[in-house]
Amino acid sequence: MTKPNFDMEAALAQLREGKDLTGKDGILTPLIKQLTEAAMQAELDEHLKDKEQPNRKNGSTSKTVKSPAGSFELSTPRDRAGTFEPQLVKKHQTHLTDELERKIIALFSLGTSYQDIRMHIEDLYGIHVSNGTINAVTDKLLPELQAWRERQLEAVYPIVWLDAIHYKIKENGRFISKAVYTILGLNVEGKKELLGLYLSESEGAHHWLSVLTDLHNRGVQDILIACVDGLKGFPEAIESIYPKTEVQHCIIHQIRNSLKYVASKNQKAFMADLKCVYKAVTLSAAESALDDLEAKWGEKYPIVIKSWRSKWLTLSAYFKYPDYVRTAIYTTNAVEAVHRQFRKLTKTKGGFTNENSLLKLLYAGMLKASERWSHPVQNWNLTLSQLSIHFDGRLDDHIDL
Repeated sequence: MTKPNFDMEAALAQLREGKDLTGKDGILTPLIKQLTEAAMQAELDEHLKDKEQPNRKNGSTSKTVKSPAGSFELSTPRDRAGTFEPQLVKKHQTHLTDELERKIIALFSLGTSYQDIRMHIEDLYGIHVSNGTINAVTDKLLPELQAWRERQLEAVYPIVWLDAIHYKIKENGRFISKAVYTILGLNVEGKKELLGLYLSESEGAHHWLSVLTDLHNRGVQDILIACVDGLKGFPEAIESIYPKTEVQHCIIHQIRNSLKYVASKNQKAFMADLKCVYKAVTLSAAESALDDLEAKWGEKYPIVIKSWRSKWLTLSAYFKYPDYVRTAIYTTNAVEAVHRQFRKLTKTKGGFTNENSLLKLLYAGMLKASERWSHPVQNWNLTLSQLSIHFDGRLDDHIDL
Protein backbone atom coordinates (compact mmCIF):
# COMPACT_ATOMS: atom_id res chain seq x y z
CA MET A 1 0.00 0.00 0.00
CA THR A 2 1.32 3.42 -0.95
CA LYS A 3 1.68 5.70 2.02
CA PRO A 4 -0.06 9.06 1.72
CA ASN A 5 2.23 11.97 0.91
CA PHE A 6 2.50 15.01 3.14
CA ASP A 7 -0.54 17.20 2.46
CA MET A 8 0.94 20.64 1.78
CA GLU A 9 -2.43 22.37 1.28
CA ALA A 10 -3.74 21.03 4.58
CA ALA A 11 -0.54 22.11 6.29
CA LEU A 12 -0.85 25.65 4.92
CA ALA A 13 -4.45 25.79 6.10
CA GLN A 14 -3.39 24.70 9.58
CA LEU A 15 -0.64 27.34 9.57
CA ARG A 16 -3.22 30.05 8.73
CA GLU A 17 -5.32 28.83 11.64
CA GLY A 18 -2.35 29.51 13.93
CA LYS A 19 -1.28 25.93 14.57
CA ASP A 20 2.36 25.48 15.60
CA LEU A 21 4.91 24.21 13.11
CA THR A 22 6.74 22.18 15.76
CA GLY A 23 6.00 20.77 19.17
CA LYS A 24 3.09 18.60 20.17
CA ASP A 25 0.84 17.91 17.14
CA GLY A 26 3.09 20.22 15.08
CA ILE A 27 2.32 20.73 11.39
CA LEU A 28 5.76 19.45 10.31
CA THR A 29 5.66 16.21 12.32
CA PRO A 30 4.02 14.12 9.52
CA LEU A 31 6.53 15.48 6.99
CA ILE A 32 9.50 14.56 9.21
CA LYS A 33 8.03 11.10 9.73
CA GLN A 34 7.58 10.65 5.97
CA LEU A 35 11.09 11.85 5.09
CA THR A 36 12.69 9.72 7.80
CA GLU A 37 10.88 6.56 6.72
CA ALA A 38 11.74 7.21 3.07
CA ALA A 39 15.42 7.65 3.94
CA MET A 40 15.43 4.42 5.94
CA GLN A 41 13.81 2.54 3.05
CA ALA A 42 16.61 3.85 0.84
CA GLU A 43 19.13 2.58 3.39
CA LEU A 44 17.54 -0.88 3.23
CA ASP A 45 17.51 -0.86 -0.59
CA GLU A 46 21.22 -0.06 -0.59
CA HIS A 47 21.88 -2.80 1.97
CA LEU A 48 20.02 -5.43 -0.09
CA LYS A 49 21.81 -4.38 -3.27
CA ASP A 50 25.25 -4.94 -1.77
CA LYS A 51 24.56 -8.40 -0.34
CA GLU A 52 25.66 -11.53 -2.20
CA GLN A 53 23.46 -13.87 -0.16
CA PRO A 54 19.72 -13.99 -0.96
CA ASN A 55 17.85 -11.48 1.15
CA ARG A 56 14.72 -9.37 0.85
CA LYS A 57 12.46 -6.95 2.65
CA ASN A 58 10.47 -8.28 5.56
CA GLY A 59 7.95 -5.66 6.64
CA SER A 60 8.66 -3.20 9.42
CA THR A 61 8.54 -2.65 13.15
CA SER A 62 7.12 0.41 14.84
CA LYS A 63 8.50 2.51 17.66
CA THR A 64 7.83 5.95 19.10
CA VAL A 65 10.49 8.48 18.19
CA LYS A 66 10.88 11.89 19.79
CA SER A 67 12.00 14.77 17.62
CA PRO A 68 12.22 18.56 18.02
CA ALA A 69 9.08 18.76 15.84
CA GLY A 70 7.12 16.34 18.04
CA SER A 71 6.72 12.62 18.73
CA PHE A 72 5.56 10.15 16.06
CA GLU A 73 5.36 6.44 15.31
CA LEU A 74 8.26 5.48 13.07
CA SER A 75 8.06 2.38 10.87
CA THR A 76 11.53 0.83 10.70
CA PRO A 77 12.02 -1.49 7.69
CA ARG A 78 13.41 -5.00 8.22
CA ASP A 79 15.14 -7.57 6.04
CA ARG A 80 14.59 -11.33 6.03
CA ALA A 81 18.17 -12.18 7.05
CA GLY A 82 18.15 -9.72 9.95
CA THR A 83 21.46 -8.14 8.88
CA PHE A 84 20.14 -4.65 8.21
CA GLU A 85 21.42 -2.05 10.72
CA PRO A 86 19.78 1.33 10.07
CA GLN A 87 22.11 4.30 10.47
CA LEU A 88 19.74 7.26 10.35
CA VAL A 89 17.74 6.05 13.35
CA LYS A 90 19.65 3.22 14.96
CA LYS A 91 18.16 0.30 16.88
CA HIS A 92 16.97 1.35 20.35
CA GLN A 93 17.36 5.03 19.38
CA THR A 94 14.33 7.00 20.50
CA HIS A 95 15.44 10.56 19.69
CA LEU A 96 15.75 11.66 16.09
CA THR A 97 18.56 14.13 16.82
CA ASP A 98 20.66 15.14 19.83
CA GLU A 99 19.06 18.57 19.85
CA LEU A 100 16.98 17.64 22.88
CA GLU A 101 20.07 16.59 24.80
CA ARG A 102 21.86 19.81 23.85
CA LYS A 103 18.84 21.81 24.99
CA ILE A 104 18.66 19.94 28.32
CA ILE A 105 22.37 20.48 29.00
CA ALA A 106 22.10 24.16 28.00
CA LEU A 107 19.26 24.67 30.47
CA PHE A 108 21.10 22.65 33.13
CA SER A 109 24.22 24.82 32.73
CA LEU A 110 22.12 27.88 33.58
CA GLY A 111 21.10 26.33 36.89
CA THR A 112 17.56 25.53 35.71
CA SER A 113 15.80 23.04 37.98
CA TYR A 114 14.76 19.63 36.68
CA GLN A 115 11.10 20.63 37.03
CA ASP A 116 11.60 23.76 34.92
CA ILE A 117 13.60 21.78 32.35
CA ARG A 118 10.72 19.30 32.06
CA MET A 119 8.22 22.12 31.56
CA HIS A 120 10.41 23.89 29.02
CA ILE A 121 10.92 20.74 26.92
CA GLU A 122 7.18 19.97 27.13
CA ASP A 123 6.25 23.49 25.95
CA LEU A 124 8.88 23.63 23.24
CA TYR A 125 8.70 20.13 21.78
CA GLY A 126 5.55 18.56 23.22
CA ILE A 127 7.75 15.81 24.70
CA HIS A 128 7.59 14.63 28.30
CA VAL A 129 10.96 13.85 29.85
CA SER A 130 11.37 12.38 33.32
CA ASN A 131 13.85 13.39 36.00
CA GLY A 132 15.61 10.12 35.31
CA THR A 133 16.02 11.02 31.64
CA ILE A 134 17.36 14.48 32.49
CA ASN A 135 19.77 12.92 34.97
CA ALA A 136 20.94 10.40 32.37
CA VAL A 137 21.54 13.18 29.85
CA THR A 138 23.45 15.40 32.28
CA ASP A 139 25.46 12.38 33.49
CA LYS A 140 27.02 12.37 30.03
CA LEU A 141 29.03 15.35 31.30
CA LEU A 142 30.80 13.17 33.89
CA PRO A 143 33.34 11.45 31.59
CA GLU A 144 34.01 14.82 30.01
CA LEU A 145 34.47 16.33 33.49
CA GLN A 146 36.89 13.57 34.47
CA ALA A 147 38.97 14.07 31.31
CA TRP A 148 39.01 17.82 32.00
CA ARG A 149 40.20 17.27 35.59
CA GLU A 150 43.02 15.03 34.40
CA ARG A 151 44.15 17.08 31.39
CA GLN A 152 47.74 18.30 31.06
CA LEU A 153 48.27 21.92 32.03
CA GLU A 154 50.74 24.53 30.85
CA ALA A 155 54.21 24.60 32.39
CA VAL A 156 53.98 28.14 33.77
CA TYR A 157 51.14 30.30 35.05
CA PRO A 158 52.13 33.89 35.89
CA ILE A 159 49.20 34.37 38.28
CA VAL A 160 46.99 31.83 40.05
CA TRP A 161 44.08 32.57 42.38
CA LEU A 162 43.03 29.92 44.92
CA ASP A 163 39.86 29.88 47.00
CA ALA A 164 37.13 27.58 48.29
CA ILE A 165 33.32 27.55 48.31
CA HIS A 166 31.15 25.31 50.49
CA TYR A 167 28.13 23.11 49.71
CA LYS A 168 25.91 20.58 51.48
CA ILE A 169 26.26 17.06 50.07
CA LYS A 170 24.36 13.98 51.21
CA GLU A 171 26.43 11.16 52.67
CA ASN A 172 25.15 8.14 54.60
CA GLY A 173 21.68 9.64 54.86
CA ARG A 174 22.68 13.08 56.12
CA PHE A 175 23.94 16.31 54.59
CA ILE A 176 27.47 17.41 55.42
CA SER A 177 29.36 20.53 54.39
CA LYS A 178 32.15 20.08 51.89
CA ALA A 179 34.59 22.56 50.35
CA VAL A 180 35.05 22.88 46.60
CA TYR A 181 38.57 24.17 45.94
CA THR A 182 38.70 26.37 42.87
CA ILE A 183 41.97 27.08 41.06
CA LEU A 184 41.85 29.90 38.52
CA GLY A 185 44.97 30.59 36.50
CA LEU A 186 46.16 33.31 34.16
CA ASN A 187 48.29 31.82 31.40
CA VAL A 188 51.18 33.50 29.59
CA GLU A 189 48.71 34.85 27.01
CA GLY A 190 46.84 36.67 29.77
CA LYS A 191 43.73 34.51 29.44
CA LYS A 192 41.87 33.07 32.40
CA GLU A 193 41.68 29.31 32.72
CA LEU A 194 40.06 27.22 35.43
CA LEU A 195 42.74 24.68 36.28
CA GLY A 196 40.71 22.42 38.50
CA LEU A 197 37.86 21.75 40.92
CA TYR A 198 38.63 19.69 44.03
CA LEU A 199 36.30 18.44 46.74
CA SER A 200 37.11 17.97 50.42
CA GLU A 201 35.19 17.81 53.69
CA SER A 202 36.90 20.95 54.97
CA GLU A 203 39.09 23.80 53.79
CA GLY A 204 42.57 23.36 55.19
CA ALA A 205 46.23 23.75 54.37
CA HIS A 206 46.74 19.97 54.40
CA HIS A 207 44.24 19.42 51.62
CA TRP A 208 45.60 22.40 49.66
CA LEU A 209 48.89 20.51 49.66
CA SER A 210 47.27 17.60 47.77
CA VAL A 211 45.64 20.06 45.37
CA LEU A 212 48.96 21.73 44.57
CA THR A 213 50.60 18.32 44.19
CA ASP A 214 47.97 17.39 41.60
CA LEU A 215 48.68 20.60 39.67
CA HIS A 216 52.38 19.73 39.67
CA ASN A 217 51.67 16.18 38.49
CA ARG A 218 49.58 17.57 35.62
CA GLY A 219 52.48 19.63 34.30
CA VAL A 220 52.53 22.95 36.19
CA GLN A 221 56.23 23.52 36.84
CA ASP A 222 56.09 27.12 38.03
CA ILE A 223 53.68 29.71 39.40
CA LEU A 224 54.96 33.27 39.70
CA ILE A 225 52.31 34.75 42.03
CA ALA A 226 49.69 32.86 44.05
CA CYS A 227 46.81 34.98 45.37
CA VAL A 228 45.19 33.34 48.38
CA ASP A 229 42.86 34.05 51.29
CA GLY A 230 44.08 34.17 54.88
CA LEU A 231 44.06 30.42 55.57
CA LYS A 232 46.70 29.50 58.16
CA GLY A 233 49.46 27.32 56.73
CA PHE A 234 48.52 28.06 53.11
CA PRO A 235 51.79 29.87 52.21
CA GLU A 236 53.75 26.95 53.69
CA ALA A 237 51.76 24.47 51.58
CA ILE A 238 52.55 26.48 48.45
CA GLU A 239 56.23 26.79 49.37
CA SER A 240 56.58 23.03 49.76
CA ILE A 241 55.54 22.43 46.12
CA TYR A 242 56.49 25.74 44.48
CA PRO A 243 59.30 27.23 46.60
CA LYS A 244 59.89 30.19 44.25
CA THR A 245 56.25 31.28 44.13
CA GLU A 246 55.44 34.69 45.56
CA VAL A 247 52.37 34.58 47.83
CA GLN A 248 49.96 37.51 47.97
CA HIS A 249 47.38 37.38 50.72
CA CYS A 250 44.01 38.79 49.69
CA ILE A 251 43.64 42.28 51.15
CA ILE A 252 39.83 42.10 51.02
CA HIS A 253 39.77 38.91 53.09
CA GLN A 254 42.12 40.51 55.60
CA ILE A 255 39.92 43.62 55.87
CA ARG A 256 36.76 41.51 56.40
CA ASN A 257 38.44 39.47 59.09
CA SER A 258 39.75 42.62 60.79
CA LEU A 259 36.32 44.24 60.96
CA LYS A 260 34.95 41.24 62.86
CA TYR A 261 36.94 42.46 65.88
CA VAL A 262 36.16 46.17 65.54
CA ALA A 263 33.11 47.61 67.30
CA SER A 264 30.47 48.81 64.86
CA LYS A 265 30.63 52.37 66.24
CA ASN A 266 34.37 52.52 65.37
CA GLN A 267 34.35 50.74 62.04
CA LYS A 268 33.97 53.85 59.86
CA ALA A 269 36.88 55.67 61.51
CA PHE A 270 39.00 52.53 61.64
CA MET A 271 38.44 51.83 57.94
CA ALA A 272 39.44 55.39 57.03
CA ASP A 273 42.80 54.86 58.77
CA LEU A 274 43.21 51.33 57.43
CA LYS A 275 42.63 52.55 53.88
CA CYS A 276 45.79 54.64 54.20
CA VAL A 277 47.67 51.35 54.66
CA TYR A 278 46.45 49.23 51.77
CA LYS A 279 45.92 52.16 49.37
CA ALA A 280 49.38 53.63 49.95
CA VAL A 281 51.48 54.53 46.91
CA THR A 282 54.67 52.90 48.18
CA LEU A 283 55.66 50.19 50.63
CA SER A 284 57.36 52.68 52.95
CA ALA A 285 54.20 54.84 52.99
CA ALA A 286 52.11 51.74 53.77
CA GLU A 287 54.40 50.77 56.65
CA SER A 288 54.28 54.29 58.03
CA ALA A 289 50.46 54.23 57.84
CA LEU A 290 50.44 50.85 59.63
CA ASP A 291 52.54 52.39 62.42
CA ASP A 292 50.01 55.22 62.69
CA LEU A 293 47.15 52.69 62.75
CA GLU A 294 48.79 50.82 65.62
CA ALA A 295 49.47 54.03 67.53
CA LYS A 296 45.80 55.02 67.32
CA TRP A 297 44.01 51.66 67.59
CA GLY A 298 46.61 49.24 68.96
CA GLU A 299 45.45 49.30 72.58
CA LYS A 300 41.77 48.94 71.65
CA TYR A 301 42.19 46.26 68.95
CA PRO A 302 45.57 44.55 69.48
CA ILE A 303 44.47 41.30 67.80
CA VAL A 304 43.77 43.17 64.56
CA ILE A 305 47.12 44.94 64.50
CA LYS A 306 48.90 41.69 65.37
CA SER A 307 47.24 39.97 62.41
CA TRP A 308 48.42 42.65 59.98
CA ARG A 309 51.93 42.57 61.44
CA SER A 310 52.28 38.79 61.34
CA LYS A 311 51.09 38.57 57.71
CA TRP A 312 52.69 41.79 56.50
CA LEU A 313 55.24 40.06 54.25
CA THR A 314 52.52 38.42 52.15
CA LEU A 315 49.95 41.21 52.55
CA SER A 316 52.39 43.83 51.23
CA ALA A 317 53.87 41.89 48.30
CA TYR A 318 51.82 43.86 45.74
CA PHE A 319 53.44 47.21 46.61
CA LYS A 320 56.46 46.39 44.45
CA TYR A 321 54.31 46.56 41.30
CA PRO A 322 52.61 49.40 39.39
CA ASP A 323 48.86 49.94 39.68
CA TYR A 324 47.83 47.75 36.73
CA VAL A 325 49.59 44.74 38.28
CA ARG A 326 48.39 45.50 41.80
CA THR A 327 44.78 45.49 40.63
CA ALA A 328 45.11 41.90 39.43
CA ILE A 329 46.81 40.43 42.50
CA TYR A 330 45.86 42.30 45.69
CA THR A 331 42.55 40.44 45.94
CA THR A 332 41.11 37.05 44.99
CA ASN A 333 38.17 38.78 43.27
CA ALA A 334 38.92 36.95 40.01
CA VAL A 335 38.19 33.53 41.50
CA GLU A 336 35.38 34.93 43.66
CA ALA A 337 33.70 36.02 40.41
CA VAL A 338 33.72 32.35 39.40
CA HIS A 339 32.16 31.50 42.75
CA ARG A 340 29.44 34.09 42.20
CA GLN A 341 28.64 32.31 38.95
CA PHE A 342 28.52 29.01 40.84
CA ARG A 343 26.15 30.48 43.43
CA LYS A 344 23.77 31.59 40.70
CA LEU A 345 23.61 28.00 39.49
CA THR A 346 23.10 26.50 42.93
CA LYS A 347 21.04 29.15 44.76
CA THR A 348 17.76 27.18 44.45
CA LYS A 349 19.33 23.94 45.70
CA GLY A 350 19.57 23.34 49.42
CA GLY A 351 21.89 20.38 49.00
CA PHE A 352 23.11 17.75 46.56
CA THR A 353 22.42 14.02 46.60
CA ASN A 354 26.05 13.15 45.84
CA GLU A 355 29.35 14.69 44.77
CA ASN A 356 28.80 14.05 41.06
CA SER A 357 25.47 15.92 41.04
CA LEU A 358 27.32 19.01 42.32
CA LEU A 359 30.47 18.69 40.22
CA LYS A 360 28.69 18.17 36.90
CA LEU A 361 26.61 21.32 37.55
CA LEU A 362 29.69 23.38 38.43
CA TYR A 363 31.48 22.01 35.37
CA ALA A 364 28.57 22.93 33.10
CA GLY A 365 28.53 26.40 34.62
CA MET A 366 32.29 26.72 34.21
CA LEU A 367 31.99 25.91 30.49
CA LYS A 368 29.42 28.68 30.20
CA ALA A 369 31.51 31.20 32.15
CA SER A 370 34.72 30.42 30.24
CA GLU A 371 33.07 31.46 26.97
CA ARG A 372 33.86 35.04 28.06
CA TRP A 373 37.54 34.29 28.67
CA SER A 374 38.62 34.39 25.04
CA HIS A 375 40.61 37.65 25.36
CA PRO A 376 43.57 38.62 27.54
CA VAL A 377 42.91 40.60 30.72
CA GLN A 378 43.33 44.37 30.62
CA ASN A 379 46.90 45.73 30.35
CA TRP A 380 48.28 42.23 29.98
CA ASN A 381 51.28 43.18 27.80
CA LEU A 382 52.40 45.76 30.38
CA THR A 383 51.80 43.30 33.21
CA LEU A 384 53.80 40.58 31.46
CA SER A 385 56.70 42.99 30.94
CA GLN A 386 56.73 43.80 34.65
CA LEU A 387 56.58 40.14 35.63
CA SER A 388 59.45 39.34 33.24
CA ILE A 389 61.57 41.90 35.10
CA HIS A 390 60.59 40.87 38.62
CA PHE A 391 60.88 37.14 37.89
CA ASP A 392 64.02 37.29 35.79
CA GLY A 393 64.43 34.31 33.46
CA ARG A 394 61.40 32.32 34.61
CA LEU A 395 59.27 33.32 31.63
CA ASP A 396 62.00 33.32 28.96
CA ASP A 397 61.19 29.86 27.57
CA HIS A 398 57.46 30.48 27.50
CA ILE A 399 56.96 33.86 25.81
CA ASP A 400 58.19 35.53 22.65
CA LEU A 401 60.64 38.18 23.80
